[in-house]
Amino acid sequence: MAKYRLVLLRHGEGAWNKENRFCSWVDQKLSSDGIKEAQNCGKHLKALGFEFDLVFTSVLSRSIQTAWLVLEEMGQEWVPIQSSWRLNERHYGALIGLNRAEMALNHGEEQVKIWRRSYDVTPPPITESHPYYEEIYNDRRYKCSDVSQDNLPRAESLKDVLDRLLPYWSEKIVPELKSGKMILISAHGNSSRALLKHVEGISDKDIINVTLPTGVPILLELDENLRPLGPHQFLGDQEAIQAAIKKVEDQGKVKSAEK
Repeated sequence: MAKYRLVLLRHGEGAWNKENRFCSWVDQKLSSDGIKEAQNCGKHLKALGFEFDLVFTSVLSRSIQTAWLVLEEMGQEWVPIQSSWRLNERHYGALIGLNRAEMALNHGEEQVKIWRRSYDVTPPPITESHPYYEEIYNDRRYKCSDVSQDNLPRAESLKDVLDRLLPYWSEKIVPELKSGKMILISAHGNSSRALLKHVEGISDKDIINVTLPTGVPILLELDENLRPLGPHQFLGDQEAIQAAIKKVEDQGKVKSAEK
């Protein structure tokens, strides 16, 4: 029997998810479909009887908005929320704002898959000439972070995401989990993948094949040493979830009409 249970959630579809662009640290609201995904997620978690004591999010609006909508549907709006940049999406550097399918056409699907899914390959860094540099680094939310602006990343591999996430997991989330609290983490595709890699011991090679759809809750059941009692479980209609996973994987492929 599980000693600890944790629900991990990739936010609902964002505006740039819909446009198939690398969103990363650019702050985007949920799309209309993303709002529905978050609401449906809340309804499903409520039907399953989940009661949360604490929610962790990134400092990006799509992560926070998803948490709000989930809690509202569950009638648990009062549950405290803590936010940290350490749960942010992976920083895609110079790729931010670019269309994934167009990148696949120009650089090949395999290269785009490596940029998106590999463990230790870092994309080209963002520079001050990048169209979204000022928007990101002049944002007030990062002036309140636990590192200086100069030490914020300019590009990250998944390994880098895990390195900046682990202190927060160990120092903030784990103590709350061990105190008996039921926790929801509303994060992003790559920060969630990084956490799954750590908790489940997924290899550097195999993590490339782990894809998380938007708005689908993931249940982790852990023993007293925070080791998984089994693989993570996607909660919901399994056929629909597999279709959603395929949709995410296809984002990095050349569109049929362009092949």
